[in-house]
Amino acid sequence: MTQPLNIRPLLDPEISALLAASPVDIGGVLASLTNESIVDIRAMFSATPPPPLSDTIERTDHVLVDRGTATLRVHRPKNLVGQRPCVYWMHGGGLVLGDNKMDDVRFDSWCNEYGIVGVSVDYRLAPEYPYPTPLEDCYAGLAWVHQNAESLGIDATRIGIGGASAGAGLAAGLALLARDRGDLSVAFQLLIYPMIDDRQITVSSTWSDPIWSPAANTFGWTAYLGDKKGTSDVEPYAAPARATDLSGLPPTLISVGALDGFSDEDIDYAVRLRHAGVAVELHVYPGAPHGFDTFGDFTAISRRAIAETNSWLQGQIS
Repeated sequence: MTQPLNIRPLLDPEISALLAASPVDIGGVLASLTNESIVDIRAMFSATPPPPLSDTIERTDHVLVDRGTATLRVHRPKNLVGQRPCVYWMHGGGLVLGDNKMDDVRFDSWCNEYGIVGVSVDYRLAPEYPYPTPLEDCYAGLAWVHQNAESLGIDATRIGIGGASAGAGLAAGLALLARDRGDLSVAFQLLIYPMIDDRQITVSSTWSDPIWSPAANTFGWTAYLGDKKGTSDVEPYAAPARATDLSGLPPTLISVGALDGFSDEDIDYAVRLRHAGVAVELHVYPGAPHGFDTFGDFTAISRRAIAETNSWLQGQIS
């Protein structure tokens, strides 16, 4: 039987040093997620001061009618002219944490650099709102973007979707759902270390990732799927790794750290997309755990990942 890998000695040295110096053990906090602790953990993350943003981007919030508390934030350069590509984004947080303000900085960069419109969806969270509510919130938001494309200055033929972690898993599920329902077009999908397999049966899913541990992953999936987690009753829209037909999906980027607990499921998904005739690009970053790109300018491997993601995105929207 394969023994769980001790990934600590294999971590990128810059990432290892940053984790050791951090005053908060984020991985330990996330590993302690329970139905009782989740309110306090959400409060801890939401108390983080917002980063500074430029004044060149107009940000407006919109309520999704008939979708409870789900909302959208539209990021639009103030000097935008004509109909431009759009990136529709789903935030991370293991399906149980976070909000769409997490990606304000991302769109501050992308909208200024590439002259696009960004839309981030604040979907409702599990366990209060299990599957399919979060995914259907995301679908309703994508429909809203298509319906309002002209007034927002969006080219409806160039609306791509994406996300990070749980958000990337939702994006992958959304791509499948949009393909099968046939009423919303998706130009590409940008999947940053997507959370796509509830079964936790791969070798890497057992690894003690210092950010998103197996215990945290179990909690997130159980909150989302309840007693169905790991059973044959889970739909591929909920856990896209279960999809058997990946044909007809849009061009895809999958980016993941080599030490991420999701690495096996993400690499396998990329391989199966390729076998299905989908134009897919896979980037696996050595020494990198889950969430490594959030270290930004502080590590060489995160700088490289961000630059390569941005290059791929630029190729899709140009």
